[in-house]
Amino acid sequence: MPILDVESQEKLKKQLTRHEGLELRLYKCTEGKQTIGIGRNLDDLGISEDEAMYMLDNDLARIEVELEKNIPVLSGLSDNRKIVLMNMAFNLGISRLLQFKNMLAALAQHDYKTASAEMLNSRWSKQVGSRANELSEMMLVG
Repeated sequence: MPILDVESQEKLKKQLTRHEGLELRLYKCTEGKQTIGIGRNLDDLGISEDEAMYMLDNDLARIEVELEKNIPVLSGLSDNRKIVLMNMAFNLGISRLLQFKNMLAALAQHDYKTASAEMLNSRWSKQVGSRANELSEMMLVG
C-alpha cells in the first residue's frame, strides 16, 4: 500500500519533474551516470522487466503503424510474414527495411521464395546470422 494518497503522489511527481527535469534521451547527470526520464539512473538501477515490456509494446505499436503506411501488401500477408516484417523493422528501422526493394517487390507478387532469398542476399543477413535464417524460413513457409 502506498504511503501517499493519490493527490500527494501527483504533487510529488510534479515536484520531482520540476526538480529533476524530463529528459527523453539518454544523458549523463552531474555525477556522470547514464540517466533518462525524470532522473532515472540507468547505471545503478537499469530498468525492470515490466518497463522493458512496456517499451517493447510501444515500439511494436509504432512499427505496426509505419508498416501499414509504407507496405501496401501488408494486410494480405499471413501473420508469420507480418511477424517477419515487424522483426526486421524493429531491428533495422523502417527506412532501412524499405531499402529491401527486391524483397518487397517479391512480396507484392506473392513470390515468397524470392522474398526469402532476397532477405538472405543482404549485408543484414551476414550481420544477424541465425536471426536472418529463421526469419527467411518464416517468410518462405508463411
